[in-house]
Amino acid sequence: MKEEYSIFRKFLTLDQAIELRNLLKENEINSILDDNVPPVDITFSGSTINNQIEIRIKQSDFKKAESILEKDAKNLINEVNKDYYLFEFTNEELYEILLKSDEWSVFDYTLAQKILTQRGKPIDKDLLNSLKNERLKELEKPEGNQKPWIIGGYFFSIIGGFLGLIIGYFLWTSKKTLPNGKKVFSYSKNDRKHGKYIFYIGLIVIPTLFLLNIFK
Repeated sequence: MKEEYSIFRKFLTLDQAIELRNLLKENEINSILDDNVPPVDITFSGSTINNQIEIRIKQSDFKKAESILEKDAKNLINEVNKDYYLFEFTNEELYEILLKSDEWSVFDYTLAQKILTQRGKPIDKDLLNSLKNERLKELEKPEGNQKPWIIGGYFFSIIGGFLGLIIGYFLWTSKKTLPNGKKVFSYSKNDRKHGKYIFYIGLIVIPTLFLLNIFK
């Protein structure tokens, strides 16, 4: 079975994405550059405006790719100016970067480790792995209750609107990609069940209303 490519990084500019793609290519990691976020990765509560340019790689390459980026960042932090904004962060704020590494660049993540070490706060691999695992568990949790969308979905499906069909499909099938490349459902089992019902109601009501209008 062909291995699926998952979102590895998102960028605001094409130049940033190409720079990463070239770095991965130099290290024999195949990647796909894409400027369209697929529907399965969109959540109703998330933004669909920023970070539209994506680099996708195989999930089996995620660990190797992360190591490459960290190695590249370590070479760059030796040249960073002392007026770089992270030097003004408190220890708590720097630990926050280590916990939420997916929200920061690899450069900032690596520099935060160096600054903490210089301040006498040792950072080891066990701690970093523990923080990453804790973060993955947090991100893996389903999005909050989708009751307004569920109500709206049922309403539009019953009156024969395509919007209900779309809402139902997203609630039922939407997935999000975790920092390690793993894909999980965006919504809870109960919300997905409602999404499935909404979708099938729409499939029944829309063509029924269409036929009724034809044979009036």
